[in-house]
Amino acid sequence: VQLQAFGGGLVQDGGSLGLSCEVFGGSLVDYVMGWFRRAPGKEREFVAAISRDGVTKYYTDSVKGRFTISRDDAKNKVHVQMNSPNPEDTAVYYCAADLRGRGVSAVEIMYQFWGQGTLVTVSS
Repeated sequence: VQLQAFGGGLVQDGGSLGLSCEVFGGSLVDYVMGWFRRAPGKEREFVAAISRDGVTKYYTDSVKGRFTISRDDAKNKVHVQMNSPNPEDTAVYYCAADLRGRGVSAVEIMYQFWGQGTLVTVSS
């Protein structure tokens, strides 16, 4: 299974940007999907996750109400819509897939497959 994240770029503070992740070599319906990020000089951290059925969504507190995770199983893609980003959201964003878990998780070790990351830069 391979994951490819795309959609990163430069966005203004308070603007909007959408990230996507496509799954290759597997069926998205089998996976809990998550997004993580690594800001400059910091450890990678959890951003959001979505259950296999798309019903349960889990966000880190700092993005609640601003970011929305969604999935399109027919296209084997998961998305995160970033609204009102701020400079603290500047990071490399990674998508991840969990084949084995029963529910959404914010823990990196629960995810077996990772994309290569896409850079988001929020200008003030």
